[in-house]
Amino acid sequence: MGKIPYLCTHIYDILRKYMKKFILDLTVVENLKLNANYALLKLTAETTLPPMIPGQFAELRVDNSPNTFLRRPISINNVDMAKNEVWFLIQLVGDGTKHLAAASKGEVINVILPLGNGYTLPENLSDKLLLVGGGVGTAPMLYLGKKLAEQGLEPIFLLGARSDKDLLQLDEFAKYGKVYTTTEDGSHGEKGYVTQHSILNEINFDHIYTCGPKPMMMAVAKYAKSKDVDCEVSLENTMACGVGACLCCVENTTEGHLCVCSEGPVFNIKKLLWQI
Repeated sequence: MGKIPYLCTHIYDILRKYMKKFILDLTVVENLKLNANYALLKLTAETTLPPMIPGQFAELRVDNSPNTFLRRPISINNVDMAKNEVWFLIQLVGDGTKHLAAASKGEVINVILPLGNGYTLPENLSDKLLLVGGGVGTAPMLYLGKKLAEQGLEPIFLLGARSDKDLLQLDEFAKYGKVYTTTEDGSHGEKGYVTQHSILNEINFDHIYTCGPKPMMMAVAKYAKSKDVDCEVSLENTMACGVGACLCCVENTTEGHLCVCSEGPVFNIKKLLWQI
């Protein structure tokens, strides 16, 4: 029984390293307005979508927007192979993301995917896993949780936001594991930040995965280090090209300066030079 997850992990690691990149015209199947600041785009292709792993991202081209010249890097939120769909959680920040969030059903969006690396799946089915997300950083946690559940693992989600209005896709997360929340105003879950949640004192985790605002990830990484827990973070450095050519997203690491878009966005915290 223990050999099966090991084999899955081995194949998964090969995919992480050698996956091809595709430039595809994807069609909007559905555009869900989650709240005033977020939209969920569900896209499909005429052909079967390529394999994608949790933590990877895509570069979406923004057409008919005179103030937008570069593609927008967006985390892969979910992949539904049965429906041949890939989901993208869009946070409305500037002209580019606002234009994407306004896409209509049937509209075609040119996408490059999958880009970057992904999270490392554990080999032991008894491992206790914590997935921590904040803001739009919750996006890759959903697909990661789904893949972990498919492997027979039971992830715990810890999601943080300013208020209950900013907590997204809770019903989707609940399909794959237990969900705990924190809000800064106390309107949902425990009041405070994710690193203050009581679950951290109740369970000894074997792996922690996180994505969100850098201060949040640094706090999670500090907690993980204090408990000697393996931890991977997904960095959100400014990315332009998505393939390591423009050097906009360089991060200083134990291996020197690395491009987050090509060598990341997922890094083990042992490789980062954060002051933790």
